[in-house]
Amino acid sequence: MSPAAGPLSVNDPGYLALRTSAAWLDLSNRGEIIVTGEDRARLLHAMTTNQVQNLKPGEGCYAFFLNAQGRILSDMNLFCRENDFLLDVEPETREVIYQHLDKYIIADDVTLEDATDRLATLALEGPQAFAAAERLGLPIPENAWAHAAWNHVTVANVSATGAPGLRLFVPADEKPHLIEQFAGIPQASPVAARVVRLEHFQPRYGEDILSTTLSGETQQPHAVNFNKGCYLGQEIVERVRSRGLVHRLLAGVEIEATEPPEADARLFQGDQDVGKMTSAAFSPALGKVAGLAYVRRELAEPGTEVSVNGHPVVIRALHHA
Repeated sequence: MSPAAGPLSVNDPGYLALRTSAAWLDLSNRGEIIVTGEDRARLLHAMTTNQVQNLKPGEGCYAFFLNAQGRILSDMNLFCRENDFLLDVEPETREVIYQHLDKYIIADDVTLEDATDRLATLALEGPQAFAAAERLGLPIPENAWAHAAWNHVTVANVSATGAPGLRLFVPADEKPHLIEQFAGIPQASPVAARVVRLEHFQPRYGEDILSTTLSGETQQPHAVNFNKGCYLGQEIVERVRSRGLVHRLLAGVEIEATEPPEADARLFQGDQDVGKMTSAAFSPALGKVAGLAYVRRELAEPGTEVSVNGHPVVIRALHHA
C-alpha cells in the first residue's frame, strides 16, 4: 500500500468501516510473481528467511528476501498452491525480486512469471471482515497466510492494515465482477488504509522496513525461521541473533500532537537522541498521531516515554500476525 498523505475525517466511510465493520481495498498495484517448476520450493527455501520447503498446498508464510550482507531487499506474503508458489510483494520491490530470483536460477527447474498485470488484488478488512466474507460465500482460511480457492480466486488470510482481513487474487478481467459482489460494503481509500495500518502499528516495507534494515531490527519474528538451515544472508542473521548485535528496534509510537512529524525526525529522551521516525499519520479516532520509529533497543519496551519535536511520545508494541 503506497504512502499517502492528506487530511482524513473521522466520518470518512471507508475509515469508519475499517475500524468498526468491514471495507474493501484495491491493492492491484502490488506485485504478483508466480513461481513454477520442480525445484521451486528448494530455490525459494534457499532464498528466503522462512520455512518454505515444508509448506503444503493451502499454507503460506511471511518472509524476507535478504542480500548477502543480511539487509532486507523485500518482504513478501508467500502462498503454496497446488502447482506453484504465489509471491505477493510491495509495488516497489516487484522488479527487484524478479531480477534477484532470476539471477539465482542456474540449473534449476524453476520458471518465474510476473503476473502483476493479469492478476488483480483486492482485500476485505475490518473487525467484521470475516462475517462479511461469509455472507458473500467466500471461504475463510483459519490460519494466517492460509488460503483457499474460490472459483478462479485465491482467498488468503492476510491483512494490509492489521485489522482482520482476507486478500483476494483474481484474474484481472474478473475484477469488476468481484467488486460488484462488494455492493453495500464501503471502499477504503489508500489514505484511510494507511491511517488504520499505523493505528495497528503494522510496518510496511518501503516506509518502515528498508533496504538498510536487518531482520533482527524489525521485531517481526514470524518472518524468520532459525531452524531451517542455510539461506542467502543467514550467516549475518545468526551472528546478529547470537551476539545480540542489534542496537535499535522498530516500535509503534503514539504522539500527543495533531501534525505528524517528518520522516526521520529524531526522538529524544531528555537531551539524548534515542531514535528516529519512519512513518506517521494523525488518527482522527485516537485524536493523536500514530506511527512507527526505530528506537534504542533498551527503550523499545511498550510504555516507555520519549519525545519528538517537543511532543510527548509513548512507545507501543508492533502488530504481529
